[in-house]
Amino acid sequence: MTNRIAVVTGGSAGLGRAIVRELAARSWDVAVLARGEEGAEAAAADARAAGVRALAVPVDVSDAAAVDAAADRVERELGPIDLWVNNAIVSVFGEFADIEAADFDQVIRVVLGGFANGTRSALHRMVPRNRGHIVQVGSALAHRGIPLQSAYCAAKHGIKSLSESVLVELRHRHSAVQISQVDMPAMNTVQFNWVKNLLPHHPQPVPPILQPEICAAILVDVAERPRRRTWVGESTVATILGTRFSARFADAMAERAGFDQQDPSIHQPMLPANLYEPVAGDHGAHGVFDGRAKSITPQTWAQRHRGLTAALGATAAALTLGSVVVGARRR
Repeated sequence: MTNRIAVVTGGSAGLGRAIVRELAARSWDVAVLARGEEGAEAAAADARAAGVRALAVPVDVSDAAAVDAAADRVERELGPIDLWVNNAIVSVFGEFADIEAADFDQVIRVVLGGFANGTRSALHRMVPRNRGHIVQVGSALAHRGIPLQSAYCAAKHGIKSLSESVLVELRHRHSAVQISQVDMPAMNTVQFNWVKNLLPHHPQPVPPILQPEICAAILVDVAERPRRRTWVGESTVATILGTRFSARFADAMAERAGFDQQDPSIHQPMLPANLYEPVAGDHGAHGVFDGRAKSITPQTWAQRHRGLTAALGATAAALTLGSVVVGARRR
């Protein structure tokens, strides 16, 4: 039986690296698209060590022609693409008024533009075959902008709207191609060690922080059993629902947590910024917050065991209803 074939953009490090490893562990052949050649090759080597075929393709996802050429190479060397995971990001930490226009534009170009380029290349191949799945790595910040990450929040919000538009277009065509968005929480990845940083200290994600492996496992669950939207982590659920029910409350919480929690007194040296150029070397999946990051939480456990969670919920509801009925009869 031929393995399914996946493309992961930004697959050389961080969450993308964890996704590559998770896909390979589940017998997917994987193409790693990333600017950094050393990291991409190391990620491909991880996949090959799991016994699957893997291909490292150096590419800047903000270049539409280069992304399309990369997709051609993947299909030439591995075969038709079944899954395309858009994940590649860059970012700038600082107050909006302090961010140079060129830097802001670069974040939008790589994050929103890169997701658009990947989605377009995937659609051009999947729609004629009437099969395939595109998974967008979203964020709680696609639903709620926070201070010090204006460009990243704007790009992730744009990805959410892009995905909604594409979904409706696919439905209008009666296409079997599927698109999903998996909104992620704060994670312990190298992103926070190589962002362009305008803050006084080393930035950090807003706690609680999750390890990228549990997030990657949930994403691959979605890849194998598609569903339109998935929220990962209690903080993501709270952020999205809080924004929906009370914008003022969400503003207040973002102000309270957004500054001090993203700019703590961490004096650890940072890597060079990767905003315009990749950082040389292999940086793996984890950042510098291993001591504080959680490998699993109740919400992520429930996401991974949806059938059992539903059964337990139904049982609890039935027991509650039974108790109410018994109590009513005793009256």
